[in-house]
Amino acid sequence: MQSDLRSMKRTPRFFRIFPGLLLSVAVAGSAMLLEQAERSFTGAAWVESLVLAILMGTILRTLWKPPAPFESGIHFSAHTLLEAAVALMGAAVSVEMVMKAGPILVLGIVGTVGIAIGTGILLGRAFGLPSKLAVLIACGNAICGNSAIAAVAAAIDADSDEAATAVAFTAVLGILVVLCLPLLAHTLHLTQTAGGVLAGLTVYAVPQVLAAAGPMGATAVQIGTLVKLVRVLMLGPVVAVSSLIYARQLPVCDAKPRSCLSRFLPPFIVIFMGLMTARSLDLVPHVLLAPLRTMSGLLTLVAMAALGLGVDLRNVLAAGPRVVAVVTLSLGVLGDVALLVAGMCCQG
Repeated sequence: MQSDLRSMKRTPRFFRIFPGLLLSVAVAGSAMLLEQAERSFTGAAWVESLVLAILMGTILRTLWKPPAPFESGIHFSAHTLLEAAVALMGAAVSVEMVMKAGPILVLGIVGTVGIAIGTGILLGRAFGLPSKLAVLIACGNAICGNSAIAAVAAAIDADSDEAATAVAFTAVLGILVVLCLPLLAHTLHLTQTAGGVLAGLTVYAVPQVLAAAGPMGATAVQIGTLVKLVRVLMLGPVVAVSSLIYARQLPVCDAKPRSCLSRFLPPFIVIFMGLMTARSLDLVPHVLLAPLRTMSGLLTLVAMAALGLGVDLRNVLAAGPRVVAVVTLSLGVLGDVALLVAGMCCQG
């Protein structure tokens, strides 16, 4: 046994991570194919590939535990690739969009995100959820669902079980929000502007904003997309603050200033903020924006598959009722605050 461990350590790193990396890529590829099948048969992807990847990985892990040679690559995919994906997300956001939204709406978005995160964490702790899981659910609800959960999970070093649980349950309820939002807007007789603000503040992904705001009209789609993009811009500061708070809870650094600095400001967060700043200053060539966005999405997809491959489904199901309650109540608070902000913006 010891000789096997010594031989594994002498194996070049690429060959150590290759089996688990290949398995993660295979699960991610299967999720992409399944999403395409959804689009072909139903005309829309009701369950996105990110969610499918983590669910498929979890099911596979429940039915079959990958042998030891796969562990290194699965860990690499779930952590290193995820950090790389989050870093590249910085190129997708720009401060310029804040200027287009106007000060009242920007303050409303910032306030909504802050209230949603704070309330979500308090609800999670009140229902007895682990602190990191409560943070993941709160940030996922408040900002952009899967992407926010993935980014914050990397920043606070959350377990695979916690990330998978947050993604799975928020994704399901997020779809329900998309389906119910047009009906709610019609029932409340909201204007297109108010409906767009409400969609942008409550729906997770930009494509989902289009689906939710589309029935309200073109103005609702434009306003909803703008609000959603500004809301996504909050991801950088939230991830940075989460990382700093998590770092303060770790043992005090002793003899290595560089490692101490990386605890408080991990390299992937520095890259994220750097790319966001460069994008805001128009220093990133436009020809690179689409490839960077695509690469970030693919890396996130593989990381989600790897997270699923590290999840014990029994732990997720055990937390199910409490997580559903927290996500539902958090969404309720988010919706109420969003309606208030939508009303204020329309009056202004």
